[in-house]
Amino acid sequence: MRRLPPLNALRAFEVAARHGSFNAAAEELFVTPSAISHQIKSLEQFLDLKLFRRNKRRVELTPSGEKYLAPIQHALDEIDAATRRLLANPNAGAVTLSVAPAFLTRWLMPRLGQFQEQFPDVELRLSASMGNVDFNSSDIDLAVRFGRGDWPGLEAHFLLGMSVVPVCSPRLQNGKNPLRKPADMRSHTLIHVSTRMDEWRAWLRSAGIDEAGFGKDLRFSSTSLATGAAVEGLGIALADRHLVTKELKQGELVVPFDISLDTHSAFYLVWPEDQPLSYSATVFRDWIIDALQQADERV
Repeated sequence: MRRLPPLNALRAFEVAARHGSFNAAAEELFVTPSAISHQIKSLEQFLDLKLFRRNKRRVELTPSGEKYLAPIQHALDEIDAATRRLLANPNAGAVTLSVAPAFLTRWLMPRLGQFQEQFPDVELRLSASMGNVDFNSSDIDLAVRFGRGDWPGLEAHFLLGMSVVPVCSPRLQNGKNPLRKPADMRSHTLIHVSTRMDEWRAWLRSAGIDEAGFGKDLRFSSTSLATGAAVEGLGIALADRHLVTKELKQGELVVPFDISLDTHSAFYLVWPEDQPLSYSATVFRDWIIDALQQADERV
């Protein structure tokens, strides 16, 4: 059981302490000075402590009053902030997410049904975006971003590292120019994501392959498009296994050479470091972290 004094008495105490005057406090709170005096007296009786020294024109805090003021101001500020957030977004059961497109389409979308079954009271509002989120000027609660996790002013929780392997259609692997060793890729098109053009070069070096002789390229603006092109047999793409789980299970893609490249980047769940998460945002955060941990245990 919380031992709490009346809220009106706390408000009267904070305003009177701030102004150093019962009359000024009465003007701010639109009550009479005698009402302020009565509220302060009831608070002092509740605490069994004197909070003010009464003078003719002003009042001064006692040592007990000075000790009490700062935490009471902080508590009232928190109540004010919580009220403003609720009024700005009365649908407390909703969480708005901005998600990197590859993570949204390749990992999150196939699992949203599981989330909805577990938490039917939470409404998800999703948008796909690669850009940075301005949390102060938008209604975004959480974002999934790809990078190194070093965004100033944001809490960043690691979700999924990117360790890529070559993937292609089984038709291409066993076709006219079969893939038996990594050097055989010279006979095929390498599929790039335009924002990550250095990945193939780094993978070839890690596999000990000379870059000479690789002349055919296809470039796409997103991971999903690059993966789709690989499924269609247009070439060989680099992909993280977590993001092509469905295609690997269904046999639409294979890994011709099990040589992985750590990109040193990852997907992170981010939110403002000075902003407490709502119930719905906390539920989603905990769910996605748990789901990824379970996925890692199965891989």
